[in-house]
Amino acid sequence: MLKTILLKEPSGQMDENGAPRIAGGDPAPAGSASGGARGVRAFVAWEALALWALLLAAWQISSFFIDQQANPLLPAPATVWRALIDSLPELWKGTVSSFYILLPGYALAVAGGAAMGLFAGLLPGLGRAFFPFAKVVSPIPPTVYIPYAIAVLPTFRVSAAFVVFVGAFWPVFHNAAIGAQSIESRYRDNARVLGFTRLESLTRVVLPASLPHIFAGMGVGLGFSFILLTVAELFGANAGLGRFIQYYADFADYPRMVAGIVYTGAVTWFCMTLLDKLRHRALFWLR
Repeated sequence: MLKTILLKEPSGQMDENGAPRIAGGDPAPAGSASGGARGVRAFVAWEALALWALLLAAWQISSFFIDQQANPLLPAPATVWRALIDSLPELWKGTVSSFYILLPGYALAVAGGAAMGLFAGLLPGLGRAFFPFAKVVSPIPPTVYIPYAIAVLPTFRVSAAFVVFVGAFWPVFHNAAIGAQSIESRYRDNARVLGFTRLESLTRVVLPASLPHIFAGMGVGLGFSFILLTVAELFGANAGLGRFIQYYADFADYPRMVAGIVYTGAVTWFCMTLLDKLRHRALFWLR
């Protein structure tokens, strides 16, 4: 419903062929928007590659001033690369173990945070009950729950998933509530005029309008989830990406430790990219 209303609203003058007119009155040239977008994407990609090349060069140069024969604290990029290749089977097992913790906790946080946030934003009474509680609880760092969760919950995996859930829940909750509260009243009025039930109004008007905010909270929550997952695995995990880094740090095997850090960063980037692709496909009316 909301998407239909938005698409029907006038967005500017059109020529006889339906093409949008620019300020001077001439039709916008075909392909100009897509060409500009491609240019922006290419510029951003070039900037990113330049930054990574600069950081890699600085890393390589700094390694020249460190004795690479005596277990250096900062191994050279080539040394880390060899350690990464040798450790890939172990890192893959750690990735699988970490995702058994990450995915359930994050999925429950997204589902629960989005639902509670939408209802709290729509229902004034529920909002008055939840928002003061959220202001007290959400600023507490979820890492403080780790020792208690390990002691109370039956397994380490459940306790770590709980910590991930807490870290990802609040960003999704707050953004979903903001999205529900920011919907213009005319959209709800149109839904009532069309005879929508409360459930239909929620699923066809409120949820689509709140999705940009929800995805913003999901991005923040996913970043927190990886941080908390790694921290939780330092406390008592037998496998996982955080455990891999801590294990080789304890034995002063710095090439493998740095390789684990680089690998974890790559996995995080891959997951964030997937979420961004999902957001782009889901919010097709914002392209």
